[in-house]
Formats: sequence, C-alpha cells, structure tokens
Amino acid sequence: MYASRLSRRAVLAGTAATAALTTVPFLPGRAHAAEAAVLAGQAYRWRNVVQGGTGFVTGVLFHPSVRGLAYARTDIGGAYRWDDRTDRWIPLTDHLGWDDWNLLGVEAMAVDPAHPNRLYLALGTYAQSWAGNGAVLRSEDRGATWKRADLTVKLGANEDGRGCGERLLVDPRDSDTLWLGTRHDGLLRSTDRGATWQAASFPAAPSATGQGITLLVAAGRSVYAGWGDSDGTSANLYRTADGTTWEAVPGQPAGTAAKVPVRAAYDRHTRELYVTYANSPGPNGQSDGSVHKLRTTTGKWTEVTPVKPGGPTSDGGTDSFGYGGVAVDARRPGTVVVSTNNRWSLVDTLYRTTDGGRTWTSLKDKAVLDVSETPYLKWGADKPKFGWWIQAVGLDPFDSEHIVYGTGATLYGTRDLKNWAPEIRGLEEASIRQLISPPAGEAHLISGSGDIGVMYHERLTASPSRGMASNPVFGTSTGLALAAAKPSYVVRAGWGDNGNGAWSNDGGKTWAPFESQPSMAKSAPGPITTNADGSVLLWSFGTGNPGFRSADNGGSWSEVASFPKGAVPVADPVDPARFYAFDTTTGTLHASTDSGRTFTARATGLNSGDTEFQLAVAPGRSGDLWLSLKWNGLYRSTDGGATFTKVGSCWASYTLGFGKAAEGASYPAVYMVGSTESITAVYRSDDEAKSWTRINDDQHQWGWIGAAISGDPRVYGRVYIATNGRGVQYGEPAR
Repeated sequence: MYASRLSRRAVLAGTAATAALTTVPFLPGRAHAAEAAVLAGQAYRWRNVVQGGTGFVTGVLFHPSVRGLAYARTDIGGAYRWDDRTDRWIPLTDHLGWDDWNLLGVEAMAVDPAHPNRLYLALGTYAQSWAGNGAVLRSEDRGATWKRADLTVKLGANEDGRGCGERLLVDPRDSDTLWLGTRHDGLLRSTDRGATWQAASFPAAPSATGQGITLLVAAGRSVYAGWGDSDGTSANLYRTADGTTWEAVPGQPAGTAAKVPVRAAYDRHTRELYVTYANSPGPNGQSDGSVHKLRTTTGKWTEVTPVKPGGPTSDGGTDSFGYGGVAVDARRPGTVVVSTNNRWSLVDTLYRTTDGGRTWTSLKDKAVLDVSETPYLKWGADKPKFGWWIQAVGLDPFDSEHIVYGTGATLYGTRDLKNWAPEIRGLEEASIRQLISPPAGEAHLISGSGDIGVMYHERLTASPSRGMASNPVFGTSTGLALAAAKPSYVVRAGWGDNGNGAWSNDGGKTWAPFESQPSMAKSAPGPITTNADGSVLLWSFGTGNPGFRSADNGGSWSEVASFPKGAVPVADPVDPARFYAFDTTTGTLHASTDSGRTFTARATGLNSGDTEFQLAVAPGRSGDLWLSLKWNGLYRSTDGGATFTKVGSCWASYTLGFGKAAEGASYPAVYMVGSTESITAVYRSDDEAKSWTRINDDQHQWGWIGAAISGDPRVYGRVYIATNGRGVQYGEPAR
C-alpha cells in the first residue's frame, strides 16, 4: 500500500522548440511590466487542505529536557515541530523552493539536550547521481529561522533505510560538535555547530551502493554508530569514547537476524543500550530481526527479542518481519518500547517491557483505534489496522503512557497504553498527482494522490469523512476527470485492489468499478478522461501503449489506432465530439472531432522529444488550448490546436489551471507554476496571461510543485496546488 514516492527531477535546461509556430516576440517593455507586477505581488494566506497525514513518518524525536517539545521527519515532506498548546504539528521546511526540491526529504534530525532552542536537520531525498547534494539546516529558535550548510555528499531520505537512525547527533561531551552518518561517504563531523563539515575517520569503508552509517546514539559520554553494510559476520556496531578513536563493540550479536542495526536507545538509569536489528534496512524487504541490549558498564550483551520472526501464521504462511523503532522511558528504569516492521501477515505491533526485556506485552492486542478524525485509515475496510512500516517510535520523557509511532500513512499516539488515535494534525505528507475543482456540488475539491488514491473533500479543513475512494480502493491514482457539462459524472484510474478504473454519478461521493477494462489496465493504468457530457471515455496506458475508448460507461473498450501511444487524453469542455492529445515523441498536437474514434495530427514541432508537458483547456471555451512545455515556455491555441502562439510574458511554464474570473473580467483567472524572470513560483493572471502576479512567497514554496494546479471556479482568487510531499496547498487572497 505504501509505495516509494519518487520526486520528478527539476531540470532547468532544454532544447528550444522548433516548429512552424506563430510566435509572439518577448518584448522588453512587456517583460518589465510583468516583472513589476510580480514584485508587487498580492498577499495570500496559505494552508493545507486537510487529509490527515497520508505519508511515511520516518522519525519522531521528543526533546529530553522540555515538556511538550517534539519533532517529526518524513521521507519526502519535510520536518515538523509539535505545538503542545494547539495539539498540532508546525511545518518547518516549506521555505525550500523549486531548485531545492531534493531537500524536502529529511534524512535525520538532532536536538541539543543542553540548549533546547537548537535544532538540526540533515536534508536530501535521493543519493542517486541525478539528485543534488544534501544540506544541513541549523536553527537557534526551534526551526522558526534557519542557517544552511551545503554538503558535498548525497543523502537518501526516500531510499531504503529511511526509517533507520537517527544519523545525526550532537556530541554528548561538546554541544559545538555534531556527527553525521552518511550512506556512501562515511562519517562527517562538525565542530562549529553544523556550519562546516569534514570527513572523520571511521573503521568501516563506505561503498557506492550500501547503507553506510545507519544510526548514531549517545550513551553517557560515548557515541555509538551502526553500520548497515555488514555481511552478518563482521562488525556492525562501533563506538568512540573520546571522539577520535572508533572501535568495534566487543561481543556484539551476529547472524542474519542482527545484520543491520536499525535504531538504538539508551537507558541512563540502567546504563543499557537497546538496539533493534533486521536482515535489511527496510522499510521494505525485512523478514528477520532481533532486539539486543548492551550493559555499557560491563560490556555484557543480552538478547531480549520479544518474538522471533519465522513462526507460522493461521493462513499457512510465515510470520516474517524485522524490528524497527525503539524508545526508553526516561522516568521508569527498564521500561522500553520496540516495534516490528514489515509484518504484513499479522500486522505490525509495538512490544513494551517494564523489566528490561525479560517479558514483553504486545500493545496491539488490547488497542482501541479511533480514526474518526482521519477515516481514510480504514483503507476501505470496516475498521483500521494497527499499522505497517513502524520504524519511528517516541516515548514522552515527561509522560510514561504517552507513546507515538509512525506508519506509512500516519502518526498514532496514546496517553493510556490502550486508546490510540492519530496525533497528526498539521502534518500533511501526500504526493498529489491530480486536482479537480468542480463547478458545482458539495465538494470544492477532488484530489488524486500517490499511495492513497482519490479523496472527495467536502470540507477543506477536515479529513474527508468518506476516507479514500473505495470500490475499488486505489493505492496510487493515475487519472482523474469530470464531465465539464455534467460535473456529477467523474471517472478515475489507478493501481487498485479490485479493478483499475471507476465512475461516479454523484460528483465523486460514491463509486462503481468499470464492468470491464483493457487487459493492460492492471499492469499499466494511466491517465483517463471523459468528454463534456460523459458519454465517452478515453484511457491511456503509458509509453508505447495504445489508447482505448468506451461509449458505454466502461462496459466495453475498443482500441483507438490513431491515438498517439502513451499520450494524455484531454477533453474539450464544450463540444462532446472533441478530444485532444499531445505526442511528446514528435511534438505534435492530435485532435479528434468524432468523439475519440479517430485522431489526426494538427500543430507539429512543439518541443519534440521532451516528456515534460501539460495540456489544459480553458473552461467554457471550445478549442482554447494552453500547452505548458516546462522550460521551453507556454503556448496557446484558440483554433483547437491547428496553430499555437507562444506566450511572451513567461519563459517557463510547468503546470497551469483556471479559476473564477476576476470581477469585471470576461476570461477565467489563469494560475501557473512557472517563471517570468528568474524565480519559479506560483502566479495568477487576470488578463489572459498578458501579465502575472506572484501569489506565493518565500516562506511558502514546498519544493517541486509541477504536477497540477487548479483555481476554484466558484471562488475568485482561491487556488489549489499539488505538491510532491506536502499534500494539497490552497491559497486565498488575504483579507
């Protein structure tokens, strides 16, 4: 259910469009006027559309000396601070912009026990060659403001091992010294509170493909480091007592069940270090694991594994899993909580001990889960599960019965060890793929996401009461569209549990699966659309695959031989007989005037060979097409795609949508993520893109936001933005 979300690369170079196009020159006077409007701007208020989590919480960190202060990190959606007064999370990294999209993934975080206002974040979503280097942010005011140190190495907050940690640590002997464990570049050290970083000596050699250092933890005045690239027989846990010399910890456990140290926590009362292990870093792929403790004063190791993986399940399978999170009770010696991870058959759990690991109790067994605030957590079933992908566990140092744990979709918490509910307010981490703002009906927004499918937002300030769309339930949504002249009719496509396409006759409240689907829909569901009156469906299935047409609401499908393979179908909002599709391999706009039966080429040479584009049709106007060709600019056609004119007021356009017209204007407001001069930002135009006003600000950028944007057709000025990790953001003019 929880797929790895891969962010698109923001490449700001490309070949110029070559075509027989009608092009309006970029006039200096116009550019100056447009930029002046941008600089003037308009104050907007930005908020999350409430979904209620939906993403992988990879770390939770309570401050050891300040009641009510905690931090959370996510794999692609930034970091958060808990506000104990309002019981909600405050986002801390929304200021990261388009060029810094790779920094929205938080690899690790650290607090300074002696200086409560200090916070450190290690950022970097991918360690691949195409991703940028990581960075460390440091704050003296709990994340309200930041200073940044760019690294020369890459981090991987959305790669395997992202639930390990923490990989960042303030040295227990010196608050000015920090340690950072990397995946491929060994151990880094800073002696000026994160301003500069240097390589530090470490006994194990890094590799280009391994996990490297998986955790750093203080135990008294010593620092311990986990090593994720052991073969199961060599050392995977090291320590230093002086900050200079590292040694393998003697007597440490070996074997498959203790191959990768995932997390560690130190009980200062008993002077014991608890370490969770698995046979792989997770969150996927773990099938074995164990828990061990080290009495640091004597060097004695003791295995305290609650339940050994590998036992039989009631359905004849094998109970395979690893161990993930671990937290100790700062108030009660010998009280520890650990989590299983990747336990799909019996569902993951938390085990708790009050006697140092001699006996354990599964907290899942008597848990009462209340997800009334976030109903999607039922996943289309009658009741929710305790959760999967549990690698983040936190135990409040001021309240022994306040435990939180992260899953692939939320953060659960309890105050009495029995009743659990999401403690997720303010933390929104969905990767949004599609947005629709209907012109009528109860909901102002329908969204399509990675991992949680489609949601019908009857309110913007509460998680949808219907949860995620069911019948069928989707993991990732690949297509979402409504009939412009019949907005009660909506269709969707995606990776489903019982079919890959569905339709709704009540605006997206309830759904029914298509009676049939093309054979390739199961392995490659793609974008889908419906014509203006909902009588015809067109479904595309990715690069190299043909498009299919249905004229009986998905009862039967026929291949459209002339449809450009792999293209995204777009319906005309007025004429039910018209469809459009843009072929990126040839840069050709194709159109159909016979309800999608056949397509013919129209304008050609539009940015041939570039797969990054978006084709939009202005509402209420037949044949009024807008083509965003990313860094190659914005083009418009008013003759159904026969010819296109380049829009001279911007040089880059990544995604574009429409909303209610300004008072006195005859054309819809146009919203765009793009560039007029140097900055990639969110813009609105009230004069058909002759000029633009920037409507976001430097504190509200959210990394890569190139998937979708939509204005609200009923509320002038309101705009919805799809982010890759910060859910749906919506903005309205400040009053």
